[in-house]
Amino acid sequence: MIFNGYNEGLVESIRGWLKEDVGSGDVTTSVTIPFGHESKGIIHAKTDGVIAGIPVAQLVFEVVDPTLVFTARVQDGEAVAKGTVLIEVEGSTHSILTGERLALNLLQRLSGIATRTRTYVDALEGHAVRLVDTRKTTPGHRMLEKYAVRMGGGANHRFGLYDAVMIKDNHIKGAGGITQAVNRARANIPHTMTIEVETENMDQVEEALACGADIIMLDNMHPELMKQAVRRIKSVSPHVIVEASGNVSLDTLQGIAESGVDVISVGRLTYSFESMDISLDLNAKKGR
Repeated sequence: MIFNGYNEGLVESIRGWLKEDVGSGDVTTSVTIPFGHESKGIIHAKTDGVIAGIPVAQLVFEVVDPTLVFTARVQDGEAVAKGTVLIEVEGSTHSILTGERLALNLLQRLSGIATRTRTYVDALEGHAVRLVDTRKTTPGHRMLEKYAVRMGGGANHRFGLYDAVMIKDNHIKGAGGITQAVNRARANIPHTMTIEVETENMDQVEEALACGADIIMLDNMHPELMKQAVRRIKSVSPHVIVEASGNVSLDTLQGIAESGVDVISVGRLTYSFESMDISLDLNAKKGR
């Protein structure tokens, strides 16, 4: 079990993704390569990067053909150099080529997220701050993309709308204010659930503090204002977690970290990344 019990759902998704790609059959392979032909597929990195998605690629090939022999040469979370062999998959040439594109697509995207995340994590070295993702993920791929963030050295924010209260600007408008929103939330959630409030200025920070928010997000604040907000929050309620969010980039990361926040959330980890260049080369073994 590689995704906290998510395997069953992932296998069903893989079947659907294969159906989208393969349809009624891989026509090119079926008309060019004899049935029974066997090969070894060598999947290798064409650029430097951090790998994520090896077990996902394995599941793809298992769904296509359980008789394929899958051998991982690296582990998820491992930084590799260009040319590194990542995976060897051996058996039916038809099966290898049928699963190739889906396995590579997933592996490339997840490794791209892990690589970008590692870049941000490295940039934060020396700062006591946690880097987390957001809900800005590809529909249907959230569990995988958040997994890739972890493989890159980051951590996960809430997974969805169901596992934490996060009061944002539109909730505040709809409820009539921060205090009203927090009070209603506190009266209707279990004691184990946290309440986070998004703030944009010091007046909102003061209100969030006064009504007992567990986490205060500083949204799109200048680093100097962030420092002021952090000092104020920690002087009143040291246990309150302070999160920075909004247009975080590698250029702004250091200044935000130096403000003293506990957490920095970065949407770019999962919505603005470059897929890692990974390919499969086929070494023909034999034909029966």
